Amino acid sequence: MLRRLRGGLVKQDVGKSSPLADQLAKNYSEFAAMDGSQLPKPQGTPILVVANQKGGVGKTTTAVNLAAALAVGGLRVLVIDSDPQGNASTALGIPHGGGTPSTYEVLLGEVDLANTLVQCEEVPGIFVCPATIDLAGAEVELVDEAQRAHLLKFAISDLLEDGNDNQFDLVLIDCPPSLGMLTLNALVAATGMIVPVQAEYYALEGLSLLLKTIGRIQNDLNPDLQAPFILMTMMDGRTKLSSEVANEVRTHFGEAVFNTDIPRSVRISEAPSYGETVITYDERGTGAIAYRKVAAELANALA
Repeated sequence: MLRRLRGGLVKQDVGKSSPLADQLAKNYSEFAAMDGSQLPKPQGTPILVVANQKGGVGKTTTAVNLAAALAVGGLRVLVIDSDPQGNASTALGIPHGGGTPSTYEVLLGEVDLANTLVQCEEVPGIFVCPATIDLAGAEVELVDEAQRAHLLKFAISDLLEDGNDNQFDLVLIDCPPSLGMLTLNALVAATGMIVPVQAEYYALEGLSLLLKTIGRIQNDLNPDLQAPFILMTMMDGRTKLSSEVANEVRTHFGEAVFNTDIPRSVRISEAPSYGETVITYDERGTGAIAYRKVAAELANALA
């Protein structure tokens, strides 16, 4: 049996061997191996965009849980919430009501990025530039702005050039589910990208469109933007479809795809309602362990 306590699952007598017991044993073994381990620091300060123009693929979920997994591994992570919904801010327990200094004011040049940052209480290694609903109007307000696609890049560059490159090991930018001005700003500022792909066939069509957009940005606006990492999300081991889609993605994109897939998990879905990531909400759960494995893969790739 199991009982749920804050911070994860506590193992009790599970009786005879069963799929649940085997999974629990595996989770505990993997957690024990990870607990307290330090991730290698990246070279420089990589700026990674987490984006996909298709909604519901686990974009924000990946941004916040990956940030937490990296921070638990000893890295200092800056999260920039560039989605007007502010879900990344909510999941990290960061207030983002009206009047909060946010990404909106940064893009309009009203506030320096450094003056928006709030430290995450649950995972102190994370600092967040929150998003407010005001950001929804930025698409229109920036239309006549000179170099409007480079505004976030300028803000991040100013922050890191002021000596904060030693304060942060990595920057993650969570984008809205569209390819508008907010996502464009993030892609122009970025050195790399993580694309969450849900294990369904419609997601493959969206991925093709996104890669074409990335190619145009590399050619016209940001030649330093590297080829994206691809992360399979919401994998359901009970269905043949998930495996087929994942295999097809790996066939086409090879080593660009993380070896670890993110499973469909109730705990991952529950965590934001408590202002937490799954890394702290259910640290020994399958979802948390999967994100920590992805964090290790990413850190090693960037080191």
